[in-house]
Amino acid sequence: MIRRAGVSGQFYPADRGELIRVIKSNIDENAIKKDAIGVVLPHAGYEYSGGVAGSVLSRIKITKTAIIIGFSHYGMGKPFAVMPEGLWQTPLGNVEIDTNLARKLISYSRYLEEDDVAFNYPVSASGYTFNENSIEVHLPFLQYLNPDIKIVPVALSGKSISAYKEIGQAIARGIKESENNVIIIASSDMTHYEPQDSARDKDLKVIEAIRELDEDTMLQVVSTYHVSMCGAGPVACLIRAVKELGGGVAELVDYRTSGETTGNYSEVVGYAGVIISPKVLHPLVSLAKKAVEEYVREKSVIRPPADLTPEMAEKAGVFVSLHKGRELRGCIGTFAPAKRNVAEEVIANAINAAVEDPRFSPVVPQELTDLDYSVDVLTEPEPVDDESELDPTKYGVIVEAGMRRGLLLPDLEGVDTVEKQIDICRMKAGIGSHEPVALYRFEVRRYH
Repeated sequence: MIRRAGVSGQFYPADRGELIRVIKSNIDENAIKKDAIGVVLPHAGYEYSGGVAGSVLSRIKITKTAIIIGFSHYGMGKPFAVMPEGLWQTPLGNVEIDTNLARKLISYSRYLEEDDVAFNYPVSASGYTFNENSIEVHLPFLQYLNPDIKIVPVALSGKSISAYKEIGQAIARGIKESENNVIIIASSDMTHYEPQDSARDKDLKVIEAIRELDEDTMLQVVSTYHVSMCGAGPVACLIRAVKELGGGVAELVDYRTSGETTGNYSEVVGYAGVIISPKVLHPLVSLAKKAVEEYVREKSVIRPPADLTPEMAEKAGVFVSLHKGRELRGCIGTFAPAKRNVAEEVIANAINAAVEDPRFSPVVPQELTDLDYSVDVLTEPEPVDDESELDPTKYGVIVEAGMRRGLLLPDLEGVDTVEKQIDICRMKAGIGSHEPVALYRFEVRRYH
C-alpha cells in the first residue's frame, strides 16, 4: 500500500522545489559527518524545528535504513505498531519500507504488532482527518540526504516502561542481524506550551538523563516534573537499544523553542536534537567488558587476545571497577602483578569484581547493558616518609600495619583530603586509628 503524504502543505511545503529550498536552508553542507547509532529529532513544522533537525542530520552519516519511532498523537490503531510493508509518499517521491527488518522486529517483540491504522490518517465520524506527523516530517530530510533510504515505521501510543525496554531490545537484535547499516530515530518534541524559562529548565533535566543514557531516570524526570514531552516512549526505546548495541555517547547538538520563531515566549514548545555515537572503548576496558559478559552469561573465562597491545603485555597491578549509573557495582584488584601480564590481570579482576566483591550481590545477565567499566593500571608502590608526600587527586595510597593492608585508588569522588584517604584505608584493613602504619603511594593509568 501507499501511505500518502498527510501533512505536506502544513508541516512542510507541498511543492517539491520549495521543499528542497527549505531543506537546504536548514542543512549545513560543510558539517563533518560522524557515525551514529541513533538520534533524537523534533517533529514540528519546519519553520519551528527544521533548524534543529537539520543541525543533527547534517552531522551524521545517513544509513541505508532508518527505524523511525514516532509517537501516535491520536492513539489510532495498535498501541505498539509497525507498518511492515508498502511505500510512504512525500513531494520528493516514495520511500520504501524495509520489510525484512520490520517483520523481524515484530517477531522479536511480544508488544509490537503489524498495523497500518496507526500511521494513516482516517477520517472520523465527525469528518476530522487525523494527520499524524511524528514520522512523516523526517522523511523529506532523509530523502534529500539519501534518496535510496528505506524506513521501518514504528508508532507508540501505549505507555509501559517494560514495553519500551523490550522493544528497544528487539530493535537492537534486528539491527545486529540486518544486512544494512541502520540508524534509529526517536521522534519527539519537548515541553509544550509553557513559558520559555520553565520549558527550558524542564527540558534540560530530561536532556541530561538522555545524555546519561538512562531511560529510567529520563522517564522519572518526565513524570516528576510533569514534562509534556510527547516522545518519551520513543526515546526510552532508543536508549535501551543503544545499550543493547554496546553503548554510546550522547551529545546535545541543538536546542531551541518555538518562541525563537514566533517571538512569543509566554507559551513555547521545546525542540532538542541529540546524536548518539558509538562508544569507543580502550582495549583494556573492552577486554574487561567482554570478560564479565562471557562469564556472567556462559560461566566461561575468555582467553587474552593473541596479539597483546603494549598496555596488555606489561606486568602491573590492576583494579577493575564496575558502575551501574553513578553507583559502584563492584571493584576488585591486585596491589602488585599476580599474573603473567596485564591482560590476564584484567580478565581475572573483572570477573571477580562482577561476582566476588563481598559488598555486592553477583552481577546477573539482565544488568549487563547497564554497566560501565574502568581499568586502573598501577605503578609500583613507593614508600613515603609522611603525609606531606601524598595527594589524593594524583596518588593512590596503601596503609600497612603488619600483614594488614588497605588500598585506595586516587581521584575518587568525595575523597578530597589525605586524611580521608588514610582513614578509609585504615577502615578497609581493620587498622585502628592510633596504630602506627607504613605509607606507600602509587599512580594509576585510568582507562574508561
